[in-house]
Amino acid sequence: MAQAKLSKFELQIMEILWSRGACSVREIREALPESRRPAYTTVQTIVNRLLENKSAVRIVKRIGNANIFEAAVSRDDTGRRLFDDLRALFGGGTKPVMAHLIQTGQLTLSDIQEAERALREHQKERKRK
Repeated sequence: MAQAKLSKFELQIMEILWSRGACSVREIREALPESRRPAYTTVQTIVNRLLENKSAVRIVKRIGNANIFEAAVSRDDTGRRLFDDLRALFGGGTKPVMAHLIQTGQLTLSDIQEAERALREHQKERKRK
């Protein structure tokens, strides 16, 4: 099943679950930046949407009236999906994405060298199989 697209706020909640592990809605809310912290019910609504509509979280246990949630999708899978969507926005190729990152100063020579090392390693692995 294809993973549903996640909004910026949903990704922020997922990042909390990926980094902290299982949390209640209250713990998720408290982990959000205090200056822009939404109401408890807002966080609860988004977590429920992630549970019921997008299957991105699951309930792992219940303590009293509180459900404890954890990520049901991995950070890597979500990142791959986001990158694939980004590539599609740029016509499916990686060159326009890389050009944009270079033009905005977000891609450094060091990043490119690391990418070259990773690409060489990936090619070696493919040859072994």
